[in-house]
Amino acid sequence: MTDAATPGDDLAGSDFDPIGFLEAAVSTPSHEDVAEMRRLLVETLEGFGVDVAVDEAGCVVAEKASPNPENGPHVVANTHIDTVTPHVAFERDRAATGPEAGTTADDGRTANDAETDGTDVIRGRGACDAKGPLAALLYGFLAADPDRGRLTLAVTPDEETLSLGAAALSGKLSGGEDRLDGDLYLVGEPTGLDACTAAKGRFQGRVELSGEAAHAAEFAGANAVAAAEGALAAIRRFDEDAKDHPQLGAPKLTPTVVEGGGATNQVPADCAITVDRRSVPPETAEGFRSGLADAVRTAVGAMDGSAASVDVDVALTDRDSPFFEAFSTDPDHEFVDTVAAAARTAVADAGLPDGRGGEIRPFGAATEASYFAPAPTVVFGPGDLADDAGAVAHAEREYVRVREVEAAAATVASVLDRVLA
Repeated sequence: MTDAATPGDDLAGSDFDPIGFLEAAVSTPSHEDVAEMRRLLVETLEGFGVDVAVDEAGCVVAEKASPNPENGPHVVANTHIDTVTPHVAFERDRAATGPEAGTTADDGRTANDAETDGTDVIRGRGACDAKGPLAALLYGFLAADPDRGRLTLAVTPDEETLSLGAAALSGKLSGGEDRLDGDLYLVGEPTGLDACTAAKGRFQGRVELSGEAAHAAEFAGANAVAAAEGALAAIRRFDEDAKDHPQLGAPKLTPTVVEGGGATNQVPADCAITVDRRSVPPETAEGFRSGLADAVRTAVGAMDGSAASVDVDVALTDRDSPFFEAFSTDPDHEFVDTVAAAARTAVADAGLPDGRGGEIRPFGAATEASYFAPAPTVVFGPGDLADDAGAVAHAEREYVRVREVEAAAATVASVLDRVLA
């Protein structure tokens, strides 16, 4: 690490090198099996004398408690170790040349792509989603020495798929209990060093239209494909009266797949429409399902002809863990301000461009932070979901700037020191 950007020099545990860990983590594939990556994390924690537990769901959990754990908040630092396919090999590029990120070149272009911004970058699958944030949280956890309250590091194995680990930890599975019970949550994701206080939920549903088959030459049967006209109209109008959320704006409902019919000379008996829902508070998954079912039944029932007699069923897609519902933390909460202020200081100390980091805003993707609400929750970390050149996370060009990881590590250490000191 450069001397100017070394995070937390005056904090215990500052001999942990988040960049060295990140290089090893990105070099460790975790898109098909997280076992090797989990082993790296556990061995790193144990190397610093931390007692670590791996639960039945594959979560890595470690705790630091003050002498008076009940006299302060319980802070939970959470992120995930799994990544998406395919694996992209680790590369560290120290020799990029060009204008600094966020500055304007002579031709008027703004440099945001790490390949042209003159910064030291780490590329590879998981570089920003979410091994860069993990490195920062791990640094802060190891540096922490709570005077009050307690700190839990909870790292999950399957955020990119079903989030069974986080669901088990937070008591969201049927019959489960909240094993974290945190007062404040800091969730590691690529936010460009901003403090993100809200995110839309994501549900997936299926509208099934059931009619009666008949020969297409006869005025008989109940045409399920024709009924899809009414169903799609109901989907289109579903949010006409919805109010914008103050942080997240309007909800969004998108029909994504239509399936129906089987023979070109037959009145089709079945049609199904898959929908993608991006929700805002206070909508729940069940509230969305029942509301859409009522709207589609009304629209189909008002149609002319045989389509009016088509039956309607709306169900959420089966999955073993709950869908991510929308969450929102008050942007004026003290914890939010603490994270944002620490990020601005770390950005300045690291010499990053003005305006990079420290804003308070929503997060652009669904996240396991949903499971921790309504406790005050902030999503934070280095890197971006996308930049001006296109997708970054979940893309072949995934990268994170080294100085941003250092600034994120300094931010996490500062936040934990302020909240638990």
